[in-house]
Amino acid sequence: MYLEKIEKAGDIKKLPEEAYPALAQEIRDFIIDRVSTHGGHLGSNLGVVELTMALHLSLDLPKDKIIWDVGHQCYTHKILTGRQQGFDRLRDLGGMSGFPRRSESPCDVYDTGHSSSSLSAGIGMVKARELAGEQYTVVSVIGDGSMTGGLAFEALNNASKLETNFIIVLNDNNMSISENIGGMSKYLNSVRTARPYLNLRDDVYNSIKDRMPRAVDGIRRAKNSIKQLFVPGMMFENLGITYLGPVDGHDVKAVMQALKEARKVNKAVIVHVLTQKGRGYEPAIRHPARFHGPGPFVVETGLPKKQKEAADYTDIFSTVMCKLGSREKKVVAITAAMADGTGLKRFRNIYPDRFFDVGIAEGHAVTFAAGLASGGYLPVVAIYSSFLQRAYDEIMQDVCLQNLPVIFAIDRAGLVGKDGETHHGIFDLSYLSQMPGLTVMAPKNKWELSDMIKFAVSLHAPVAIRYPRGTAWTGLQDHRAKIHYGKAELIEEGKDICLFALGSMVETAQRVSKILEENGYHATLVNARFMKPLDVEMMSRLAMTHHLFVTMEENISAGGFGERVRAELYDMAPGVKVMPVAIEDRFVPHGDTTELRRMLGIDADAVAGRILTYLRARKQ
Repeated sequence: MYLEKIEKAGDIKKLPEEAYPALAQEIRDFIIDRVSTHGGHLGSNLGVVELTMALHLSLDLPKDKIIWDVGHQCYTHKILTGRQQGFDRLRDLGGMSGFPRRSESPCDVYDTGHSSSSLSAGIGMVKARELAGEQYTVVSVIGDGSMTGGLAFEALNNASKLETNFIIVLNDNNMSISENIGGMSKYLNSVRTARPYLNLRDDVYNSIKDRMPRAVDGIRRAKNSIKQLFVPGMMFENLGITYLGPVDGHDVKAVMQALKEARKVNKAVIVHVLTQKGRGYEPAIRHPARFHGPGPFVVETGLPKKQKEAADYTDIFSTVMCKLGSREKKVVAITAAMADGTGLKRFRNIYPDRFFDVGIAEGHAVTFAAGLASGGYLPVVAIYSSFLQRAYDEIMQDVCLQNLPVIFAIDRAGLVGKDGETHHGIFDLSYLSQMPGLTVMAPKNKWELSDMIKFAVSLHAPVAIRYPRGTAWTGLQDHRAKIHYGKAELIEEGKDICLFALGSMVETAQRVSKILEENGYHATLVNARFMKPLDVEMMSRLAMTHHLFVTMEENISAGGFGERVRAELYDMAPGVKVMPVAIEDRFVPHGDTTELRRMLGIDADAVAGRILTYLRARKQ
């Protein structure tokens, strides 16, 4: 097996050229086997095997730098840099990350996880190289989906001014997570299908190459002239960026040749590479969205090893949106390239005229929603928590400042598990609570999510509803008090100790309550419902009979729910002790969510232990 010969960066160069196809197959088999066991990103990694091989054959790592946009396609890169054993603990707590991590290898030069950042980072590295007077190649690998992000366009504008080499590999598979949309996608489609250009380009290139092999500039000028005739728009070259391609991304030698030519250009150069997402595994080719980031699955069938037993919060949101679409003709839905992930696919199928996918452009999604709201509609913007923070300014300036009725459906709030630092939704309560006029809510169970969405539609003001990843909790079904603005829900009234929990932490609080009861304490359990505004009236009443408030949230402590509660109680009841249960001020690694909660001290046993320790010390 050729894969056994790869122990460190550069070992691929020791293999004979005829071994490349076999090595590519071995890598695909290895990735399919490990992802089917541990879960992870599959389709994107299968699509870049040959492209990654060509990069490693063409470059000198770690001296040369590869920046992977998003980074979810870096598995072949990790294999070729000697990290095969790491896949045995892929995305486990303490194990290897599914994204590039500088702490893992000097060949990972930039930590990524969100899209559209690789070009800006690459330009920064090019300038660092220039300032230091060093010589190495910088390559940013970006997908066509990520090219829809505004940051990528800003970087392209800046890259046009470079007078030194910077290689942009445009990995074009016509997909992000869902199928790409928009002008960039249409433009790249036109390049893919410009067959007259492709044929004539090859003829001219081969003719010049045979007669004048050293006339690289002449070749380039000839190719540029042909492109101006046959490629619609020539957007990149009109920006001042040299364009090479399209190149078959599954032909190692072709990609190496393109990279060789690209390294000779003393400016920014785009190498346009065509690949197939899911290459080599038929289920991933047929269902690219499903196999973007699957859990463990059966290789032979592609079916999940663990069937979903109950509806998750995304399913609940999807069902409610479809019903709302029927009753409320002004309701429209917006997503940023995540129709499947956010649960809006069904809404899109039923109400295509009221569904909008803006591509990987969260800031635009929010301001676009503000425009729709200004026109009399009720936009629901469904975005993952970690991705919504990319639109901080637009939420504040374009929605809240104008008090527009935009509803933010914030999926994957809290700990999301094995995608790690860049994907945990543990900051939204903190940054959203800073927004004047924004109502922030979190449901305790599946029925409350449904009720909150309907309530938000009736409010006609900016509302954010955050809910976690995973199976929707079905506990406390009998507690379904009508939602009133800014009012918490009293689940159980005890004395002395008040468990004041928000969203997903109500389930944990109920477990804490049972542990306390086993130890002789009857605690009050409150479902906060609203992070903003707080139910100050209920807090004031309970402060008269409780000496300890335990706030519980799956969010960082800084600027979070606990800090807001403590600030209110400090003025109204300074003698009341507030014990915030939250995530300390840190980035949280990848791992199973149960293990992470235990590690962070926010699981039921840890919280109950803290409370009991405090109560025992108080008695002394």
